[in-house]
Amino acid sequence: MTTKLLSRSDVMQVLKMSDVIDILEKAFADLSNENANMPLRTPITTPDHGGLALFMPAYLKGLGALGIKVVTVYKENPSKYDIATIFGTITLLDEKTGAPIAIMDGSYLTAMRTGGVAGLATKFLAREGAKVHALFGAGGMAESQALAIDNVRDIDKLILYSVDILEKRIKFKETLGELVDCEIVLSDNAEQAVREADIITLITTAKDPIVNGDWVKPGTHINGIGSHTPVTREVDTKTVQNSKVVCDLVEACEPEAGDFIIPIEAGEYSWDKIHGSLGDVVIEKITGRENAEEITFFKSVGLAIQDISTAFHVYNKAVEMGVGTDFDF
Repeated sequence: MTTKLLSRSDVMQVLKMSDVIDILEKAFADLSNENANMPLRTPITTPDHGGLALFMPAYLKGLGALGIKVVTVYKENPSKYDIATIFGTITLLDEKTGAPIAIMDGSYLTAMRTGGVAGLATKFLAREGAKVHALFGAGGMAESQALAIDNVRDIDKLILYSVDILEKRIKFKETLGELVDCEIVLSDNAEQAVREADIITLITTAKDPIVNGDWVKPGTHINGIGSHTPVTREVDTKTVQNSKVVCDLVEACEPEAGDFIIPIEAGEYSWDKIHGSLGDVVIEKITGRENAEEITFFKSVGLAIQDISTAFHVYNKAVEMGVGTDFDF
Protein backbone atom coordinates (compact mmCIF):
# COMPACT_ATOMS: atom_id res chain seq x y z
CA MET A 1 0.00 0.00 0.00
CA THR A 2 1.44 3.35 -1.02
CA THR A 3 1.43 6.51 1.05
CA LYS A 4 0.88 9.94 -0.49
CA LEU A 5 3.28 12.75 0.41
CA LEU A 6 1.76 16.22 -0.02
CA SER A 7 3.72 19.46 0.18
CA ARG A 8 2.29 22.87 0.98
CA SER A 9 1.98 23.66 -2.73
CA ASP A 10 0.18 20.35 -3.29
CA VAL A 11 -2.33 21.19 -0.56
CA MET A 12 -2.84 24.69 -1.97
CA GLN A 13 -3.54 23.20 -5.38
CA VAL A 14 -6.48 21.08 -4.24
CA LEU A 15 -8.01 22.96 -1.27
CA LYS A 16 -10.75 25.58 -1.80
CA MET A 17 -12.47 27.61 0.93
CA SER A 18 -15.99 26.72 -0.18
CA ASP A 19 -15.10 23.05 0.23
CA VAL A 20 -13.54 23.64 3.64
CA ILE A 21 -16.72 25.21 5.03
CA ASP A 22 -18.84 22.32 3.71
CA ILE A 23 -16.42 19.74 5.15
CA LEU A 24 -16.37 21.43 8.55
CA GLU A 25 -20.16 21.52 8.67
CA LYS A 26 -20.17 17.73 8.29
CA ALA A 27 -17.35 17.35 10.83
CA PHE A 28 -19.07 19.45 13.50
CA ALA A 29 -22.30 17.54 12.89
CA ASP A 30 -20.38 14.28 13.40
CA LEU A 31 -18.94 15.63 16.65
CA SER A 32 -22.32 16.66 18.04
CA ASN A 33 -23.96 13.42 16.91
CA GLU A 34 -21.30 11.54 18.91
CA ASN A 35 -19.99 10.08 15.68
CA ALA A 36 -16.44 11.30 16.29
CA ASN A 37 -13.66 10.51 18.75
CA MET A 38 -11.52 13.51 19.60
CA PRO A 39 -9.29 13.52 22.70
CA LEU A 40 -8.31 17.01 23.82
CA ARG A 41 -4.95 18.07 22.43
CA THR A 42 -1.83 17.06 24.32
CA PRO A 43 0.94 19.66 24.81
CA ILE A 44 4.59 18.76 25.34
CA THR A 45 7.20 21.44 26.02
CA THR A 46 10.92 21.37 25.31
CA PRO A 47 12.10 23.95 27.86
CA ASP A 48 15.78 23.85 26.85
CA HIS A 49 14.78 24.96 23.36
CA GLY A 50 11.80 27.17 24.13
CA GLY A 51 9.51 24.87 22.16
CA LEU A 52 5.96 23.60 22.35
CA ALA A 53 4.53 20.58 20.52
CA LEU A 54 0.78 20.01 20.30
CA PHE A 55 -0.59 16.58 19.40
CA MET A 56 -4.15 16.62 18.01
CA PRO A 57 -5.73 13.24 17.10
CA ALA A 58 -9.24 12.62 15.80
CA TYR A 59 -11.44 9.97 14.22
CA LEU A 60 -14.58 10.97 12.35
CA LYS A 61 -16.61 7.83 11.74
CA GLY A 62 -19.08 9.49 9.39
CA LEU A 63 -16.31 10.70 7.09
CA GLY A 64 -14.02 7.71 7.65
CA ALA A 65 -11.19 10.09 8.56
CA LEU A 66 -8.55 8.99 11.08
CA GLY A 67 -5.33 10.84 11.84
CA ILE A 68 -3.28 13.26 13.89
CA LYS A 69 -1.87 16.75 13.46
CA VAL A 70 1.33 17.76 15.20
CA VAL A 71 1.96 21.48 15.56
CA THR A 72 5.21 22.88 16.93
CA VAL A 73 5.79 26.45 18.10
CA TYR A 74 9.46 27.44 18.55
CA LYS A 75 9.67 31.21 19.00
CA GLU A 76 13.47 31.37 18.64
CA ASN A 77 13.50 29.63 15.24
CA PRO A 78 13.64 32.80 13.10
CA SER A 79 16.53 34.37 15.03
CA LYS A 80 18.49 31.16 15.72
CA TYR A 81 17.91 29.09 12.60
CA ASP A 82 16.25 31.41 10.08
CA ILE A 83 13.22 29.12 9.78
CA ALA A 84 9.53 29.51 10.59
CA THR A 85 8.20 29.67 14.15
CA ILE A 86 5.36 27.23 13.53
CA PHE A 87 5.33 23.89 11.72
CA GLY A 88 2.39 21.59 11.20
CA THR A 89 2.38 18.01 9.94
CA ILE A 90 -0.65 15.79 9.42
CA THR A 91 -0.66 12.01 9.19
CA LEU A 92 -3.75 10.18 7.93
CA LEU A 93 -4.41 6.48 8.51
CA ASP A 94 -6.67 4.02 6.75
CA GLU A 95 -9.58 3.47 9.15
CA LYS A 96 -9.87 -0.21 8.17
CA THR A 97 -6.21 -1.23 8.49
CA GLY A 98 -4.43 1.58 10.34
CA ALA A 99 -1.91 1.86 7.50
CA PRO A 100 -0.60 5.37 6.74
CA ILE A 101 -2.30 6.74 3.63
CA ALA A 102 -0.95 10.31 3.64
CA ILE A 103 1.57 12.63 5.22
CA MET A 104 1.05 16.30 4.43
CA ASP A 105 2.17 19.78 5.31
CA GLY A 106 -0.31 21.32 7.74
CA SER A 107 0.52 25.02 7.59
CA TYR A 108 -1.73 26.15 4.73
CA LEU A 109 -4.40 23.64 5.75
CA THR A 110 -4.39 25.02 9.30
CA ALA A 111 -4.93 28.54 8.01
CA MET A 112 -7.77 27.38 5.80
CA ARG A 113 -9.55 25.36 8.48
CA THR A 114 -9.12 28.24 10.95
CA GLY A 115 -10.76 30.61 8.50
CA GLY A 116 -13.30 27.96 7.58
CA VAL A 117 -14.61 27.55 11.13
CA ALA A 118 -15.18 31.31 11.37
CA GLY A 119 -17.00 31.09 8.05
CA LEU A 120 -19.14 28.21 9.32
CA ALA A 121 -20.01 30.07 12.53
CA THR A 122 -20.81 33.21 10.54
CA LYS A 123 -23.08 31.19 8.24
CA PHE A 124 -25.21 30.14 11.21
CA LEU A 125 -24.90 33.16 13.52
CA ALA A 126 -24.55 36.36 11.46
CA ARG A 127 -27.53 38.30 10.13
CA GLU A 128 -28.42 37.37 6.55
CA GLY A 129 -28.05 40.98 5.44
CA ALA A 130 -24.64 41.56 7.03
CA LYS A 131 -22.57 43.70 4.63
CA VAL A 132 -19.63 45.20 6.56
CA HIS A 133 -16.82 43.00 7.89
CA ALA A 134 -14.17 44.39 10.26
CA LEU A 135 -11.07 42.19 10.36
CA PHE A 136 -8.61 42.69 13.21
CA GLY A 137 -5.16 41.28 12.46
CA ALA A 138 -2.96 41.02 9.38
CA GLY A 139 -0.84 37.96 10.17
CA GLY A 140 -0.58 34.65 8.38
CA MET A 141 -4.03 33.44 9.50
CA ALA A 142 -5.94 36.62 8.64
CA GLU A 143 -6.20 36.13 4.89
CA SER A 144 -8.33 32.99 5.19
CA GLN A 145 -10.67 34.76 7.61
CA ALA A 146 -11.54 37.40 5.02
CA LEU A 147 -11.96 34.71 2.37
CA ALA A 148 -14.25 32.58 4.55
CA ILE A 149 -16.56 35.41 5.62
CA ASP A 150 -16.81 36.59 2.01
CA ASN A 151 -17.82 33.03 1.12
CA VAL A 152 -20.90 32.96 3.37
CA ARG A 153 -22.13 36.57 3.26
CA ASP A 154 -22.40 39.19 0.51
CA ILE A 155 -19.79 41.58 1.94
CA ASP A 156 -19.75 45.11 0.50
CA LYS A 157 -16.99 46.56 2.68
CA LEU A 158 -13.99 45.03 4.45
CA ILE A 159 -12.34 47.15 7.16
CA LEU A 160 -8.79 46.15 8.08
CA TYR A 161 -7.33 47.05 11.46
CA SER A 162 -3.99 45.96 12.86
CA VAL A 163 -1.05 47.32 14.82
CA ASP A 164 1.43 46.33 12.11
CA ILE A 165 3.54 48.87 10.26
CA LEU A 166 1.78 50.67 7.41
CA GLU A 167 3.77 48.92 4.68
CA LYS A 168 2.63 45.51 5.90
CA ARG A 169 -0.98 46.66 6.17
CA ILE A 170 -0.93 48.06 2.62
CA LYS A 171 0.56 44.83 1.28
CA PHE A 172 -2.11 42.82 3.12
CA LYS A 173 -4.82 45.02 1.60
CA GLU A 174 -3.39 44.45 -1.87
CA THR A 175 -3.32 40.67 -1.32
CA LEU A 176 -6.94 40.62 -0.19
CA GLY A 177 -7.92 42.78 -3.15
CA GLU A 178 -7.11 39.82 -5.40
CA LEU A 179 -9.22 37.41 -3.31
CA VAL A 180 -12.42 39.24 -2.37
CA ASP A 181 -14.65 41.45 -4.48
CA CYS A 182 -15.58 44.36 -2.21
CA GLU A 183 -14.36 47.74 -1.01
CA ILE A 184 -11.34 47.34 1.28
CA VAL A 185 -10.25 50.13 3.64
CA LEU A 186 -7.51 50.46 6.24
CA SER A 187 -8.55 51.76 9.66
CA ASP A 188 -6.49 53.28 12.47
CA ASN A 189 -9.49 53.53 14.80
CA ALA A 190 -10.63 50.29 16.47
CA GLU A 191 -13.76 51.86 17.94
CA GLN A 192 -14.92 53.25 14.61
CA ALA A 193 -14.29 49.90 12.87
CA VAL A 194 -16.32 48.03 15.51
CA ARG A 195 -19.20 50.52 15.45
CA GLU A 196 -19.51 50.25 11.67
CA ALA A 197 -19.23 46.46 11.42
CA ASP A 198 -21.98 43.87 11.02
CA ILE A 199 -19.38 41.11 11.42
CA ILE A 200 -16.17 41.41 13.45
CA THR A 201 -13.37 38.87 13.19
CA LEU A 202 -10.43 38.92 15.61
CA ILE A 203 -7.32 36.97 14.62
CA THR A 204 -4.64 38.71 16.67
CA THR A 205 -1.94 37.99 19.24
CA ALA A 206 -3.37 40.62 21.60
CA LYS A 207 -3.08 39.98 25.33
CA ASP A 208 -5.71 42.52 26.33
CA PRO A 209 -9.15 43.27 24.84
CA ILE A 210 -9.36 45.08 21.52
CA VAL A 211 -13.15 45.24 21.46
CA ASN A 212 -15.13 47.24 24.02
CA GLY A 213 -18.69 46.04 24.55
CA ASP A 214 -19.98 49.62 24.45
CA TRP A 215 -18.90 49.88 20.81
CA VAL A 216 -20.74 46.80 19.53
CA LYS A 217 -24.08 47.59 17.87
CA PRO A 218 -27.15 45.32 18.13
CA GLY A 219 -27.20 42.53 15.56
CA THR A 220 -23.41 42.22 15.29
CA HIS A 221 -21.72 38.84 14.99
CA ILE A 222 -18.19 38.46 16.42
CA ASN A 223 -15.63 35.73 15.70
CA GLY A 224 -12.96 35.42 18.41
CA ILE A 225 -10.24 33.34 16.76
CA GLY A 226 -6.85 34.66 17.88
CA SER A 227 -6.42 34.24 21.63
CA HIS A 228 -6.18 30.72 23.01
CA THR A 229 -4.54 30.93 26.44
CA PRO A 230 -6.13 31.46 29.87
CA VAL A 231 -4.43 34.86 30.31
CA THR A 232 -5.17 36.45 26.93
CA ARG A 233 -8.40 37.75 25.41
CA GLU A 234 -9.53 39.82 22.44
CA VAL A 235 -12.89 41.05 23.76
CA ASP A 236 -13.78 42.62 27.08
CA THR A 237 -16.12 41.29 29.74
CA LYS A 238 -19.06 43.44 28.62
CA THR A 239 -18.90 42.01 25.09
CA VAL A 240 -19.16 38.49 26.50
CA GLN A 241 -21.95 39.45 28.89
CA ASN A 242 -23.98 41.09 26.10
CA SER A 243 -23.63 38.21 23.62
CA LYS A 244 -25.17 34.86 22.84
CA VAL A 245 -21.94 32.85 23.14
CA VAL A 246 -21.19 29.79 21.02
CA CYS A 247 -17.89 27.88 21.35
CA ASP A 248 -16.29 25.56 18.81
CA LEU A 249 -16.53 23.14 21.74
CA VAL A 250 -17.28 24.28 25.29
CA GLU A 251 -15.05 21.57 26.81
CA ALA A 252 -12.13 22.74 24.67
CA CYS A 253 -12.62 26.38 25.63
CA GLU A 254 -12.79 25.71 29.37
CA PRO A 255 -9.02 25.24 29.90
CA GLU A 256 -7.85 27.71 27.24
CA ALA A 257 -10.20 30.61 26.45
CA GLY A 258 -9.15 33.67 28.41
CA ASP A 259 -12.13 35.55 26.94
CA PHE A 260 -14.22 33.55 29.44
CA ILE A 261 -11.70 32.45 32.07
CA ILE A 262 -10.70 36.02 32.98
CA PRO A 263 -14.24 37.36 33.61
CA ILE A 264 -15.26 34.10 35.33
CA GLU A 265 -12.34 34.34 37.75
CA ALA A 266 -13.39 37.94 38.45
CA GLY A 267 -16.91 36.75 39.30
CA GLU A 268 -18.41 38.57 36.31
CA TYR A 269 -19.45 35.61 34.14
CA SER A 270 -20.03 31.84 34.44
CA TRP A 271 -19.69 28.80 32.18
CA ASP A 272 -23.41 28.04 32.42
CA LYS A 273 -24.19 31.29 30.59
CA ILE A 274 -22.56 29.99 27.40
CA HIS A 275 -25.24 29.03 24.87
CA GLY A 276 -23.43 25.91 23.63
CA SER A 277 -21.12 24.41 21.02
CA LEU A 278 -21.12 25.05 17.28
CA GLY A 279 -21.92 21.47 16.30
CA ASP A 280 -25.15 21.63 18.30
CA VAL A 281 -26.13 24.73 16.31
CA VAL A 282 -25.30 22.95 13.05
CA ILE A 283 -27.55 19.97 13.83
CA GLU A 284 -30.23 22.31 15.28
CA LYS A 285 -29.98 20.80 18.74
CA ILE A 286 -29.78 24.40 19.99
CA THR A 287 -30.78 27.65 18.30
CA GLY A 288 -28.44 29.87 16.33
CA ARG A 289 -29.37 33.50 15.75
CA GLU A 290 -32.96 34.13 16.78
CA ASN A 291 -33.46 37.78 15.78
CA ALA A 292 -31.81 40.72 14.07
CA GLU A 293 -30.95 42.51 17.30
CA GLU A 294 -29.00 39.96 19.33
CA ILE A 295 -25.22 40.05 19.46
CA THR A 296 -23.55 36.70 18.81
CA PHE A 297 -20.01 35.77 19.81
CA PHE A 298 -18.26 32.68 18.45
CA LYS A 299 -15.12 31.56 20.27
CA SER A 300 -12.70 29.08 18.72
CA VAL A 301 -9.57 27.52 20.19
CA GLY A 302 -9.19 25.00 17.33
CA LEU A 303 -10.18 21.34 17.18
CA ALA A 304 -8.52 18.29 15.68
CA ILE A 305 -11.72 17.37 13.83
CA GLN A 306 -11.16 20.47 11.68
CA ASP A 307 -7.69 19.33 10.67
CA ILE A 308 -8.41 15.66 10.08
CA SER A 309 -11.66 16.18 8.14
CA THR A 310 -10.02 18.81 5.92
CA ALA A 311 -6.90 16.68 5.45
CA PHE A 312 -9.00 13.69 4.42
CA HIS A 313 -10.68 15.84 1.77
CA VAL A 314 -7.24 17.00 0.58
CA TYR A 315 -6.06 13.40 0.33
CA ASN A 316 -9.09 12.31 -1.71
CA LYS A 317 -8.80 15.30 -4.05
CA ALA A 318 -5.07 14.67 -4.48
CA VAL A 319 -5.75 11.05 -5.45
CA GLU A 320 -8.45 12.18 -7.87
CA MET A 321 -6.24 14.87 -9.45
CA GLY A 322 -2.97 12.95 -9.40
CA VAL A 323 -1.31 15.47 -7.09
CA GLY A 324 1.57 14.66 -4.72
CA THR A 325 4.23 11.96 -4.49
CA ASP A 326 3.45 8.30 -3.85
CA PHE A 327 5.97 6.28 -1.84
CA ASP A 328 6.17 2.95 -0.05
CA PHE A 329 7.46 2.72 3.53
